[in-house]
Amino acid sequence: MSLDAPPSPRSPSPASLSSASDIDEDMVQLKDLKTVAQLYKFAVLKKLAADKLRHLPRPDLLERVALFQGDITTLKIDSIVNAANRSLLGGGGVDGAIHSAAGPKLLEECRGLNGCLTGESKITRGYNLPARYIIHTVGPVFSSKYADEKAEQLESCYKTSLDLAVENGLEHIAFPSISTGIYSYPIVDATRIALNTVRTFLESEVGNKLDRVIFVVWSDKDLEVYESLIPEYFPLGDTPADNEGKADAASEPVQPAS
Repeated sequence: MSLDAPPSPRSPSPASLSSASDIDEDMVQLKDLKTVAQLYKFAVLKKLAADKLRHLPRPDLLERVALFQGDITTLKIDSIVNAANRSLLGGGGVDGAIHSAAGPKLLEECRGLNGCLTGESKITRGYNLPARYIIHTVGPVFSSKYADEKAEQLESCYKTSLDLAVENGLEHIAFPSISTGIYSYPIVDATRIALNTVRTFLESEVGNKLDRVIFVVWSDKDLEVYESLIPEYFPLGDTPADNEGKADAASEPVQPAS
């Protein structure tokens, strides 16, 4: 699905409805989002031993992935991802916040999409959001009995969202932690799937078209999980020279740590 219409006018998130100056202050610009490279520089992320890595170092990727703790509806970027339900007509959590901030025209457009299957994604305009577009994806409800199936569906949420971003010529995409709220997906398992899927996509030919992928978290607990796991999937090299050499080489996933 591709959208060719120009971006809609911008307006504030639900927390900011008072004045134009308030709106501008609440918007978060791309330049304000800390990349993985910056997080290493400020020692927020820690370099891991080689036997803990799940992928080889690729320093070029460290500038293309960011981590943000805050309100996803405030991001002034090309696209944000909505953790939607199958109806696409709004709900609780991130879904409700995005619909509220985007305004009633979002619901009107979503009514014409005829829902969405679990693991799939659809795109709409951003309407009153600072973001130009919203990519709606339906995460799985976690079940330990069907853990493999749920993992495949969650991976598909990230992959189909990334595909839609590229298909629509978008350079930035921000993900919430899909399915980890009322759908009860364990945060560590879900984060590993998110990081691995994004890493693999960015290494692909089509993935080169994306300038920035942002992981957005709300709670301190989720932030700690991302900060602890990012170095496994987006590791820092031993030295600048080593990093430069590895950036030019094809990067195959290393044997997962036990």
